[in-house]
Amino acid sequence: MAYRAGVVGAAGYAGVELVRLLLAHPDFELTVITSNADAGTPLASTYPAFTGASDLVFSGHDAPELAGCDVVFLAVPHTAALAQVPSLLAAGVTVVDLSADYRLSDPAVYETWYGVPHTSPELLAERAFGLPELFADELTALAARHAAGDAVLVACAGCYPTATSLAAAPAVRAGLVAPGAPVVVDAISGVTGAGKTPSARTHFCHAEENVEAYNVCRHRHTPEIEQILDLPGRVVFTPHLAPLKRGLLSTVTLPLGPAAADLTAEELVERYRAFYAGRPFVHVLDAGACPQTASVAGSNVCQVGLALDARTGVLVAMGAIDNLCKGAAGQAVQCANIVFGLSEAAGLPVMALPV
Repeated sequence: MAYRAGVVGAAGYAGVELVRLLLAHPDFELTVITSNADAGTPLASTYPAFTGASDLVFSGHDAPELAGCDVVFLAVPHTAALAQVPSLLAAGVTVVDLSADYRLSDPAVYETWYGVPHTSPELLAERAFGLPELFADELTALAARHAAGDAVLVACAGCYPTATSLAAAPAVRAGLVAPGAPVVVDAISGVTGAGKTPSARTHFCHAEENVEAYNVCRHRHTPEIEQILDLPGRVVFTPHLAPLKRGLLSTVTLPLGPAAADLTAEELVERYRAFYAGRPFVHVLDAGACPQTASVAGSNVCQVGLALDARTGVLVAMGAIDNLCKGAAGQAVQCANIVFGLSEAAGLPVMALPV
């Protein structure tokens, strides 16, 4: 059977990537797309790439048809999801939220970093965190609840936390990182990561031929990375904007502890490959090979590269993803596949655009 799906915020970059994936999905039927700014406008008029592929028309965010969906994907800014998630769940609709509103387990941490109170903190204990390679048990438990008839909530990981955590987690969880040492994250994202609404920083004349750091020591993904890796107060995160449409590369410098004293780069690669065995969307490269954003563009894959600096005793772990796919829409579909009992890889591209 085909499950009816809706996308709220479908005219944004992450939202329209969801549209692209869901229109080709074998088990989800996209029936509702919303955008207040584009309400009444055909999808193909706003995005001509869909000409001949879909006759869907944008509705407003309050479209009553959303209540008739089996699953609704929320591709909206933070706080907007707070306004819609409780009512959708109450209507019996499963929600996959791409925003930050339900990612952080502690509502006080959310308020500190986002500057607004959390209006439905009771849902935080019920939601699953949407990063399947690291939180499979949560998603499996949610799938069981969904199979029993419950409407459930997935809070998808952000783009920077996804690439960073997939690169770092195997070493952190194996106890290879020096206790108490800071973990330094330098990450670079394409302009679509900033969303569709333009700003002075994302204007072509500013972003083209320019790379810059931003929100240094205060980026809102910092507590999310610390939560995923269980490294409270230890992540130094510096994001950068690069003149790319798609792509995100995170370089994580991990000071190694005594447990890693005798490990070679090749042994670390084998440990990483064992950690991700059976996970179709994480590809661990050979020792010393570095991932590239161009090698994952258009796919739901994260390429992980490892380099061991024996001189300084650090592991440099690198993760490359397409920020719109594995960093947002693709990850959301991957989570929905699991919750609905489908093949995890259903409808998701594993090959990047070669050129």
